[in-house]
Amino acid sequence: MTWPHVLRTLTMAGAALSLLASCATPGNEAHAVLREADRAMGGTTLKSLRYAGSGTGASFGQAYQPGMAWPRVNITSFSRVIDYETGAMREDAARSRAETTGGSGLPLAGEQRATALVRGEHAWNLTGPAPVASPVALSGRTHDLWTSPHGVLKAGMRNATATLRTEGGKRIVSFNEPGRFSASAWITADGFVERIDSVQPNPVMGDTPTITLYSGYRDFAGVRFPSRIQQEQGGFPVLDIAVKEVEPNVPAGIEVPALVSSFAERVAPEKAAEGVWYLAGGSHHSVLIEMKDHLILVESPLYDGRAQAVLAEARKLVPGKPVRYAINSHHHFDHSGGLRAAAAEGATLVVSEQARPWYERTMARANSVSPDALAKSGAKVAVTGVNTQRTFSDGSRTVEVFMIEDSIHAQGFMMVWLPAERLLIEADAYTPGAPGAAPPAPPNANNVNLVQSIERLRLNVDRILPLHGRIVPASELYTATGRRP
Repeated sequence: MTWPHVLRTLTMAGAALSLLASCATPGNEAHAVLREADRAMGGTTLKSLRYAGSGTGASFGQAYQPGMAWPRVNITSFSRVIDYETGAMREDAARSRAETTGGSGLPLAGEQRATALVRGEHAWNLTGPAPVASPVALSGRTHDLWTSPHGVLKAGMRNATATLRTEGGKRIVSFNEPGRFSASAWITADGFVERIDSVQPNPVMGDTPTITLYSGYRDFAGVRFPSRIQQEQGGFPVLDIAVKEVEPNVPAGIEVPALVSSFAERVAPEKAAEGVWYLAGGSHHSVLIEMKDHLILVESPLYDGRAQAVLAEARKLVPGKPVRYAINSHHHFDHSGGLRAAAAEGATLVVSEQARPWYERTMARANSVSPDALAKSGAKVAVTGVNTQRTFSDGSRTVEVFMIEDSIHAQGFMMVWLPAERLLIEADAYTPGAPGAAPPAPPNANNVNLVQSIERLRLNVDRILPLHGRIVPASELYTATGRRP
């Protein structure tokens, strides 16, 4: 049986087991099972741990087509340092694409190294000398820390509401970490954690099921740890690691940098034309377009925190006009994570027709682990699709939405064109390099594809408003592709 089939079977089994929750035994018996497992796995004096290995994974939320599997990646090195006492974790990994289509944040060729950290209520990345806050990653990293083999035991032991049930000779301890995740740990007769069924919040998918499998336990300096870790998230595999090294009680030294602890979402508006603002100030940008009696927001990215800051800036720039439409460039989660917040304020979501059925299902999902703006509002989400082209006009301003065809980044990939202002708004098809930087060699395939779309549609572009980076003249795109406009 293949890994996806195993995971689907386990998901169905987990759903059936949840029906037995009313029969679960609360309190002391659950904690006794957890303490027994902690002793069996050598965790009673374990304060921190480092493990390392290699394998494969996937870019969660970056599917080429809505509803299909996450794009596969190769992981040549992978390590985590976990500090159970401070609730901190550091992950270092070297990844490369295993397939060319879909998103990932990885280059089309070559390997990328990245460092991701979490401690307490703060998550951040190291992509250079300065740390970069990543609040959107907080729930996921907290989940991974406390659903590690020893982490789930420690989290369960401190949880007063932990319950115990049995199924097929396996003891299953379930508990909730309010606002973060719920988990059910399957514990063998030997006292080893072999599987964790969990649910964590996600800005796009809402309550998101995760299955983690631990197998091949070995003794590492008195600590029992699995030699293989497999994980599925949102219905598809995301991780398969062969563990080669385990070091108990290593110095962790994970401290929250001042730049991270003081982080707040900031929106920096730049007027691109009369009634058009480029809303920058973060890693992902938006564009606000004023119409006669309403506003159009192009892109509501990342998560509620970013989206609500952008919506607040829209109200400040144009008081009294509602955001009637929120146009989504594509379905990748970093570009769609704020759509639920936009819908909570009454905006109709404008997505590709290909993605529309998927969005309708996804936006209807509950978000009960950590209720977001949409869950709290009780609003009904309105979604409308774009097939090949759609025009929005109020008689004085025209806004056109076009498909970027044949992209390797995403299917249902859209860009926005303001013909009177000659402004093109796009995401991920082209992100400008540093001013004066040499063009890539060979040219980036996504950049070339964008030029082809511009020429196919005969758009006379003056400036590009990329949803990463900075406003640039169209000539910079052509220079990057080795062509002339």
